[in-house]
Amino acid sequence: MAFNGTWKVDRSENYEKFMEQMGINMVKRKLAAHDSLKVTIEQTGDKFLLKESSTFRTLEINFTLGVNFDYSLADGTELHGSWTLEGETLNGKFARKDNGKELLTTRNISGDELVQSYDYDGVQAKRIFKRC
Repeated sequence: MAFNGTWKVDRSENYEKFMEQMGINMVKRKLAAHDSLKVTIEQTGDKFLLKESSTFRTLEINFTLGVNFDYSLADGTELHGSWTLEGETLNGKFARKDNGKELLTTRNISGDELVQSYDYDGVQAKRIFKRC
């Protein structure tokens, strides 16, 4: 249950380039780069409740490991896929509903940080969160 807790984004690596590759317009990219995102994660067995809150929206996401579900990004991009847990790493594999391209993401704990990595169409990025 190492993921449990509230995490606030601290810094990002290559995140703007990643968003550009995703097709997010410049205004939304600039806003998202400074969104003060907080993520609260509650894990009970293979079930997760994520609460995302930022300058732009608040959202609750319930999912079960290995079970596909639908999800919308802050810019409205719709995805379908699932999370799996391999060792200490959450692996997400999602397909965009509009073009079918794959978005891969991982979450893992490194020291006192939650590192979320993204890979979309050959562009990688990271968002690093600190525990609140």
